[in-house]
Amino acid sequence: MPALRDALPDSVPTAHDGLLRATASETGVDPDRLIAFLDDVADAGLDLHGMILHRHGNVAAEGWKWPYTADRPRILHSVAKSFTACAIGLAVDEGLLQLSDTVVSFFPEHLPKHTDPRLPSMTVEHLLTMRTGHQSNTSGSVWRSIDSSWITEFFKIPLVNEPGTQYVYTSAASYMLSAIVSKVSGQTLHDYLRPRLFEPLGITDEHWAIGPDGINPGGNGLTATPASMLKLGILHAQDGVWEGRRILSSDWVQAATRPQGGQDSKYGYHWAIKPQGAYCAVGVFVQMAIVFPSSGATLALVGAMKNSAQIIPHIERHFPAAFLDTRQPAGEADKRLQQRLDAMRQVPALDSLAASPFSTTATVEAEVEDNDLGVTRLTFAFTADTLAIELTDSTGTHRIVNGLNRWHQGTTDMPGSELHHGYTLTDEAVVAGARWLDPSTLEMQWIYVASAFRDTVRCAFTEEGLTWERTVNVNSGALAQPLLRGRWRHV
Repeated sequence: MPALRDALPDSVPTAHDGLLRATASETGVDPDRLIAFLDDVADAGLDLHGMILHRHGNVAAEGWKWPYTADRPRILHSVAKSFTACAIGLAVDEGLLQLSDTVVSFFPEHLPKHTDPRLPSMTVEHLLTMRTGHQSNTSGSVWRSIDSSWITEFFKIPLVNEPGTQYVYTSAASYMLSAIVSKVSGQTLHDYLRPRLFEPLGITDEHWAIGPDGINPGGNGLTATPASMLKLGILHAQDGVWEGRRILSSDWVQAATRPQGGQDSKYGYHWAIKPQGAYCAVGVFVQMAIVFPSSGATLALVGAMKNSAQIIPHIERHFPAAFLDTRQPAGEADKRLQQRLDAMRQVPALDSLAASPFSTTATVEAEVEDNDLGVTRLTFAFTADTLAIELTDSTGTHRIVNGLNRWHQGTTDMPGSELHHGYTLTDEAVVAGARWLDPSTLEMQWIYVASAFRDTVRCAFTEEGLTWERTVNVNSGALAQPLLRGRWRHV
């Protein structure tokens, strides 16, 4: 629990993150301004899954849309980049590397036979500032489809600019930072950071994926609780100090969170720079922690939006304006705020609009026509209040259980990486429900609660056959799979 000197006497830590809690008024935050922020986001039709606001040593407000929770680890996407930057800062302080070191010096064995003459000038700092000389972003969804060495692939990416000149955001740079940390420390990035950052901050239950080189993707692949990125922001707001212990050097924090790389830069060392001295760790679909250092505040948000540009105007409208110069006792405004936050937990109704055409315990099977997804069979097993779906493709049979006219929480390995930013979700927590829209159309919703993704599947059972249409709420690529068709029969 950071900044104990600012904590209120009756503040108590919560079990899942150890952070102290107080009301918004007690921390110098305007409750009605927070309500206005939440209302603006909702009125804009933006899908906000959760928020945590921290100020003066206490969590001042937090709210979670059903079925998301504060203590569930979540795919944080490019927020991972700001954790990776910490590893570079620590490695510099430990004398393991310098920002002026060239990238090729760490991996001469991976260089192609013919290289761009500009490549040897690329440095660690160029990776940090996203000034690699590359033309475009190589995103995590691209990396996850590559089975060969990502280090080797990195050196094959053409250069169109001199390294250190033009800013081009790319997860390829972050991967190489992770690879460099592994090379100089003899550990994965995750193992290197665990005793130096994660454990001191009380971050647990995190998981970081591993690429084909045995290296954590430094730009993504990190699954951790939303409080983890909040704590990362708090640590930087406190100039690298946590519970009286210095974790990051002050020099590093100041350098990482100010513009770097050139005039008019809006990027530091893997931190996005915002107006009025604020800075932000941000991942796709809005997983973000934004720090307001002059106000001693950090705001963490998770959601399912196409990009952060959709919510940034709402953040800038209400923050730092919501931060007051004085603290007040808890009052009626705090009660209004709590009611607004509690309303986020409302469970949406899931009622059929028509009766099922099948008996209560029917099993229906469909042989699927040839398709690009390789799906060969679909099975629907109904009970009074559940619907179990089995999908068979070239990799095996995959299962998901839906509540029927209700929600059911379970796990699934249902394939669909092309809808999920390239992620293959296995043994994935899911809240699933099904209902009949009309006598022939079944709708299922699959909410992947550790991510931004929510799939909708509509199946039409007619005399001509079955159609299966699967879409997703948000993605970096396609929002729908090819339509499946087949012949169905009772089993």
